[in-house]
Amino acid sequence: MYDQPRPNPARPAMTFDRMLERVRYEGSYPTRERAEEAVRTVLAALGRQITGDERVDLAQALPVEAALTLTAQIPDTQHLTGWGFVKDLAARTGVTPAIARWDTGTVLAVVARLAGPDLLARILGQLPGGYALLFGQAELRQPQPAA
Repeated sequence: MYDQPRPNPARPAMTFDRMLERVRYEGSYPTRERAEEAVRTVLAALGRQITGDERVDLAQALPVEAALTLTAQIPDTQHLTGWGFVKDLAARTGVTPAIARWDTGTVLAVVARLAGPDLLARILGQLPGGYALLFGQAELRQPQPAA
């Protein structure tokens, strides 16, 4: 079987500056620079977790500067859980897990809106548990069959 060509979606309507302002507002960051730091660190960490078509499609949905930050990362061979993602981000940036969780939730909520529900569902399907809450979504679990 061969890959079906995907239509080229329109470039994102949101500019990187607008994305930073949205993150700054939603995260109550005191400066644009602090919002940009959060965007870059969270997107870099996300870039280490997402692979395949979801990675490509998410990069196309983001402003160019954000897409470059996401795709500059080499994906890790082992996916982290949502909480593992936050702890790893905290360790890499030298902040507390609470600050890392705040940054993650703020940035990924904006990313979720840019991605849209279909792409977000595909991304969440690729990642281990715990990411839906980071993207501001309900964490729905499939019922486990009785043993």
